[in-house]
Amino acid sequence: MVSVLNSVDTGHEDLIHSAEVDYYGLRLATCSSDHTVKVFDIKGGNHRQIAELRSHCGPVWQVAWAHPRFGNILASCSYDRKVIVWKEADDWAKCYEYGNHDSSVNSVAWAPPEHGLILACGSSDGTISILTCNTALDTWEAKRIPNAHTIGCNSVSWCPASLPDASFDQSVSKATPAVKRLVSGGCDNFVKIWREDGDRWIEESRLELHTDWVRDVAWAPNIGLPHTQIASCSQDKRVIVWSSDNHVNWTPTVLNVFDDVVWNVSWSATGNILAVSGGDNNITLWKENNDRQWICISNDSNPPLASNGAEKNL
Repeated sequence: MVSVLNSVDTGHEDLIHSAEVDYYGLRLATCSSDHTVKVFDIKGGNHRQIAELRSHCGPVWQVAWAHPRFGNILASCSYDRKVIVWKEADDWAKCYEYGNHDSSVNSVAWAPPEHGLILACGSSDGTISILTCNTALDTWEAKRIPNAHTIGCNSVSWCPASLPDASFDQSVSKATPAVKRLVSGGCDNFVKIWREDGDRWIEESRLELHTDWVRDVAWAPNIGLPHTQIASCSQDKRVIVWSSDNHVNWTPTVLNVFDDVVWNVSWSATGNILAVSGGDNNITLWKENNDRQWICISNDSNPPLASNGAEKNL
């Protein structure tokens, strides 16, 4: 079983929708329907609020930390149709705002640092935005994937930049550059994989097995194995793990059918444990055994109460 090591009283005045720990596990960012983003220092098992960021004028759905090689940078997205990038210098401040979506922005995810400072944003207007920062000039460029998902996009996640290790696959050259890919899930019940092709993004694969809105997707970190995995969860109460050796042919495995809607999936840093949370207020941890079967290794039926994200597309 997994035990609680620490708890944080955030002081938010409404539902918390996202809580993200930074790369080193020293800071926690949270966001809420109270329109705020908060940053906490959590070193040594203690916690201290170091920033309260106010610039959104609607519920803030998600926060995401950039890789520390770019400094202390945090992205947030909101029902107010805005994406805001925050940066800490002497103090935390807004360094970029993107407001070209026509509806709620539901998900933000930073690309692997090998690709640069790049942020993907999924919106209820059906589009995905790719925001790229020229760090030398401190300027941003925006590209859009129009009509990515009918009705809306609920989640985005990046493919790891690292390729299969040559010790596992001798056909792979260590000098081969990684292709930028991301996965998205939407209200059309599809999981879609997108690949950068020159100056545009094209749909590479469309994974069809869910029978209701896909609420979250998560691309597993690469640990040197010659295959890649994506987890998706849906209002159809299922979690599916998709596996591929070539990014073209994907094999689905239904991890489990749960008792209620499944809202979130998240991989461990090594990519071998999957955390699942849903409308039954349970958090379960799953691991694949040597027979390629997924088994539940932990079940926490009393996690702290938080928002499930259902409000995004209402």
